[in-house]
Amino acid sequence: MAETNSLPADTVSVVTAGVAARSPFDPAAHVRLLVDGMQVGWLPRRHAAILAGFDDVLGPLDGQGGITLLPGCASAAARNVALAALARQLADAGHVRGWRNELFAVTPALEAEPFAVIERAAARFLGLLTFASHMNGIVAGQQALWISRRSPHKAVDPGMWDNLVAGGMPAGSDPLETLVRECDEESGIPPELASQAEAHGVIDVLREIPEGVQWERVYVYDLMLPPDFVPHNRDGEVAEHRHIGPEALLAIMADCAMTVDATLVTLDALRRRGWASVQP
Repeated sequence: MAETNSLPADTVSVVTAGVAARSPFDPAAHVRLLVDGMQVGWLPRRHAAILAGFDDVLGPLDGQGGITLLPGCASAAARNVALAALARQLADAGHVRGWRNELFAVTPALEAEPFAVIERAAARFLGLLTFASHMNGIVAGQQALWISRRSPHKAVDPGMWDNLVAGGMPAGSDPLETLVRECDEESGIPPELASQAEAHGVIDVLREIPEGVQWERVYVYDLMLPPDFVPHNRDGEVAEHRHIGPEALLAIMADCAMTVDATLVTLDALRRRGWASVQP
């Protein structure tokens, strides 16, 4: 695709500054959460204090700033039982909200065998490493994208703008499988079209949030959409879709009206296509 006029450098700088302002992270305020000596999360110290009131959830702090999750459990099956009970206790006590009935892996890497699984809503309380697939919906032959606005009823970032498709990766799934499923549910994109999405690497997000920590590995995709395609939501998690050009899209991001992870994914696409003038 031929490059077109790029957007003003100062607008892009405002966007990147906004991301930085919304992405604080103080390692000293967290401990490295471990299972079998491998880091699976960044546990906020304030949450470690809460968990100290639960029996056998955390081991003692080691000399390297690490703390073991469920030190008395030696198998995935035992950890699964303990974590299911812990997640429910945290929810009942008001520490965890937005129960999803969806399991996330407790793991040091996507390709590693998970140590356990846990209810998705509890992952950020523990600061667990999580995974997601995000997709830029590029309109073929146009300098335009489709984006979506999150439902006002979402537990996380309600009402904010997002990529056309974005979804957390449940345990046992993979990036493309997650994307194809979310394409169908969020935007009515059929699997045969969604499977044509092009992978464009990974963006890591690490930031403190009210729920705990968002430590997320985001798998980035672009999908070329036919000019006459109009997305439609099927699962109630998207309030609206918008067909938008780069300049208006940068204005939304400069106003911090798009989620942090979606902003990073979108800016990556604009840069790759020559639609934004500042390099990372």
